[in-house]
Amino acid sequence: MKPEHILVIRLSAMGDVAMTIPVLQQLLQQNPEVQLTVLTQGFLAPLFEPLERTTVYPVETKGRHKGVKGLWQLCRELKKQYRFDAIADLHNVLRSKIIRFFFKSSRLKTAVIDKGRRQKRKLTRKKNKELTPLKSSFQRYADVFAELGLAISLNKSQPVFARQPLPEAAMSFIIPGKKYICIAPFARHPEKMYPLEQMKLVIADLVKRENTGIVLIGGGARELALMQEFQNEFPQIINLGGKFSFKEELAIISHMDLVLSMDSANMHLASLYGVPVISVWGATHPFAGFYGWGQSPDHAVQIELYCRPCSVFGNKPCYRGDHACMRQLPPEMILQKVSGEINQTS
Repeated sequence: MKPEHILVIRLSAMGDVAMTIPVLQQLLQQNPEVQLTVLTQGFLAPLFEPLERTTVYPVETKGRHKGVKGLWQLCRELKKQYRFDAIADLHNVLRSKIIRFFFKSSRLKTAVIDKGRRQKRKLTRKKNKELTPLKSSFQRYADVFAELGLAISLNKSQPVFARQPLPEAAMSFIIPGKKYICIAPFARHPEKMYPLEQMKLVIADLVKRENTGIVLIGGGARELALMQEFQNEFPQIINLGGKFSFKEELAIISHMDLVLSMDSANMHLASLYGVPVISVWGATHPFAGFYGWGQSPDHAVQIELYCRPCSVFGNKPCYRGDHACMRQLPPEMILQKVSGEINQTS
């Protein structure tokens, strides 16, 4: 019998959580009897709000759910509130393994993501790389549900969500009829970031364009300080740093004509609304399976080097020591891609 109420586990990071959304949406569309309870970080709940029959249960890994004792408490809370038919572990890390163990006595049908670690090691090793496209994370998530008896036919031809209503405070700077490019220059790991001095050259060109607005997004104390530096140098920029909630930023992103990002969460957030994304790739590679939902392969900006990719997540220091994958990527390559897309949508 097919499960009807599924506990879905995907605790972090933001980009990976965002990549679950298209899969969950199509799971629900193709299986109207299914109900989901998603374990994830509470601040990510706005991502799941538009989904039908989906409840987010926030995990407080730094609070009451910290450590093994906290995870035991979490499982007690879940068992008290819900009756699950199955568990879909879309994360497969120590925390999710402990949660599955605590549910073992419930004899729930359980399926776990296969991350393809062996293939990814071949893709990123220094010698004899196997530079071939691997299965996408979207398909890996879908495979978990197929194992539970819920096969999903993934269709990437349409946006996941419609454009959201603009926050009132954004109506003063998002003007109908004007083109807007959102720039997300940051990433969790330095190896995934285009050098800021080179990014400034890109911005210097874009701010000169007529009828085009440049919106800058980012978060965290260090990023906010850098965003202010950008705005000081380019007063024309609309700096969203620290001014809107996560839910409001999502709504603003949904109104963009184009997003320029790194291999980061912002690529995936924009993809949920069908916004074209020009993404810049350095230490990582689209072949690892983390490309944006429905994005054109032509929108990836990257140069060929024998050392690329050197890691799956960009969390390893450049072993060459020169970050050539980004430093040798000329701003003109990015501008050419941006111009091509903006001209196409004009």
